[in-house]
Amino acid sequence: MLRPLFAATVTLIAPALTAVETRWWTHKQYADYERARSDRVSLASDGTVTLAPAVRLLLDSSSTYLWALAEDRQGNLYAAGGGPGASGARIHVITPAGEPRVLAELDALEVHALAFDPQGRLYAATSPDGRVYRISPDGRVETYYDPKAKYIWDIVFDREGRLYVATGDRGEIHRVLPGGAGSLFYKLSDTHARSLAVDGQGHLLVGTEPGGLILRIDPKGEGFVLFQAPRREITAVAIGPGGAIYAAGVGLKQPVAPAPPPAPAPAPAPQPSPLPTTLSPQQQARPQPAPAPLAPLTTVAAQITGGSEIYRIDPDGFPRKVWSHPQEIVYAIAFDSQGRPLLATGNKGTVYRVDSPYAWTALVTLPSTQVTRLLAGRGGAIYAATGNIGQVYRIGPELEPEGSVESEPLDAGMFSYWGRLKWRGAANGGQILISTRSGNLERPQQDWSPYSDAIRGSSGLVSSPPARFLQWRAVLRAGPDGRSPELRAVEIAWRQRNVAPQVSQIEVAPANYRVPPPSLSLTASQTLTLPPIGQRPRPSTPAAGADSASLTLNYAPGFRTVRWAATDENGDELIYRVEIRGVRESEWKLLRDKVREKHLSWDTTAFADGEYVIRVIASDEPDNSVGEALTAELVSEPFLIDNTGPEIVRLEAAMEQGGIRLRFRTRDAASTISLAECSINGGDWLPLNPIDRIADSSDEDYDVLLPATGGREFAVAVRVTDEYDNQTVAKTLVVRAAAGVP
Repeated sequence: MLRPLFAATVTLIAPALTAVETRWWTHKQYADYERARSDRVSLASDGTVTLAPAVRLLLDSSSTYLWALAEDRQGNLYAAGGGPGASGARIHVITPAGEPRVLAELDALEVHALAFDPQGRLYAATSPDGRVYRISPDGRVETYYDPKAKYIWDIVFDREGRLYVATGDRGEIHRVLPGGAGSLFYKLSDTHARSLAVDGQGHLLVGTEPGGLILRIDPKGEGFVLFQAPRREITAVAIGPGGAIYAAGVGLKQPVAPAPPPAPAPAPAPQPSPLPTTLSPQQQARPQPAPAPLAPLTTVAAQITGGSEIYRIDPDGFPRKVWSHPQEIVYAIAFDSQGRPLLATGNKGTVYRVDSPYAWTALVTLPSTQVTRLLAGRGGAIYAATGNIGQVYRIGPELEPEGSVESEPLDAGMFSYWGRLKWRGAANGGQILISTRSGNLERPQQDWSPYSDAIRGSSGLVSSPPARFLQWRAVLRAGPDGRSPELRAVEIAWRQRNVAPQVSQIEVAPANYRVPPPSLSLTASQTLTLPPIGQRPRPSTPAAGADSASLTLNYAPGFRTVRWAATDENGDELIYRVEIRGVRESEWKLLRDKVREKHLSWDTTAFADGEYVIRVIASDEPDNSVGEALTAELVSEPFLIDNTGPEIVRLEAAMEQGGIRLRFRTRDAASTISLAECSINGGDWLPLNPIDRIADSSDEDYDVLLPATGGREFAVAVRVTDEYDNQTVAKTLVVRAAAGVP
């Protein structure tokens, strides 16, 4: 049995699909590549794909994390770290010939910073139980300075050979003179001094946590806050070309909670743990912590919310944000040979390049989870240290000879045809080769078609077989001069195979109701709404039909309304032909053609009483080419048209027992009697019950004794209504006999 469409409130949802028409699958913005698979290519923020700098693994260490990099005058590269699962803090050296070895092992958990003094001697700082060590070229280790601090996060030398030590837990910066004598140089208002740099004037630059401050401290120890970042921690500060300061801020600041009331015997309050440490607050609260394994770095990064921001502070002190990312965590900043900032991030192991305050490039993605440190080396090479797993890579300056990008599969929703593939870009003496494959499984598997031959030129027909899913792959090859091709956009035309619509339900509303006529607007719209800049307009969808919401009808005697539910798998706009036929007739008569709504009201008074059926024919003609339109139809259950009132026969009225005895019979040719009423001398209409007490048939008898008060003449009117609101009225006159007259 069909569920009624005309309930008190009926909601039918129309599909949010577009019509069967040529559509374009486009990749030309960065967001279009979010789920693409890239190999040895860089992706700019404007969506341009180029070959990435060549990446070469230099060191695969036994350390879980490598935190620090440094290069000496002979071109030897030093990397240091530690972490859980390793044999403590280690310093590795990689010769210019690419030969790695362990230079030294320290009595600590991790090395967090390396630095060379003006004489070329190597220093390393450890955490926790922070100390600064000096390491000789043959690997001998001696304690150089002990700041009596839990953490040392960074160290840096100035031009006079003075060493600055950034500590955590008490927010102290120590200065160590060339002879090794050191003392407290500056006391922060924050808990941790997280990052250090020295500018061209010999000023110390400090990034802090948890206040997110960037300070400048002169050699006399006078401090000045250059910028208070909206982020909790400044993980890196660096001096760019021209003296501009770049700083990385990560983590959202937490609101300050009200202090709890003092307890009689409070326990030592744990200190906040800065990033990238993973010690628990309980471990940090211990006054003399023994080295203990740190939690994986991925655990720490997962606790950071809000991503990262990069700030540039101009030489005149003006700060501005030049880059941000809602998820990536920036650990370090370096500069390429052209002075552009490079950002080491996690948790996807990506190195970004800031090209301008409005443009950036995802340069390379390394196999390790986090890139923890970057170092600009000789000849334009960039060195990267990583965590989870502790490795060292050389990036560039030469480009990869070949790279590729593979799109996420297009889900066309159903069986579809593929048209022309077009790409825009510049080969620059190299090659851009784009091929496609298709299938009917959600993810590309062995049962997809193989990749086709590459499209010749910048435009060509897709040769992959029609299917539901499509994928493309672009291979970029450098030219003889090593220049990279530039792929700026890929567009593929496609169209769903047309499927016939479906009319799933028809119901006729109660009699004598119609849809109110629409209000007319004689003025065309003079406005056009564009989407936010940078976003594409969404494909238009067919307007929701009458089956997408409840339908309000107005009372209108003689009218009937029919409503239907229809869908199209392609999302095509539908038009309808509505026909009517008596159940005993053989031919359909047109009620209305080219109906775009999913309902129709019509005047039934021109039709003879009797049973009829409605046929609704749906066509997807508006959105299909000539000869390709498809139709579907459905016939309603029979319904009754009845515009004739009941008949009143044998109406009799006489005085009896001081009242009026009223008798009559009523009958209706098509429908049931629903109500009988009477009125005396124009008074209120009074309902009457039939002799059998229930009005439930088309033939009813009435016998009622009515009260008769005052006067001698009584005008009696009878009104009978059938279930289709058709009424009949009959009248008679009753005279009371005079007193004494028999």
